[in-house]
Amino acid sequence: MSETLHTEPRIDDPDDFYARLITLHADLSVEQSQTLNSKLVLLMANQIGDRAILDQILDAVRNRG
Repeated sequence: MSETLHTEPRIDDPDDFYARLITLHADLSVEQSQTLNSKLVLLMANQIGDRAILDQILDAVRNRG
């Protein structure tokens, strides 16, 4: 079952999540940071699992510049 892409905040304590995400990149090289981002994207995409939603996400981030 496909849903519509949610763009409103839905994460508990989003500022804390963002801070933790930024901290993950501390002391990493650019290449290591890019690898970390790739791993995050693939794991989160697998968790979402819905191809229609994933396609909406790809379209949304591409169109937001």
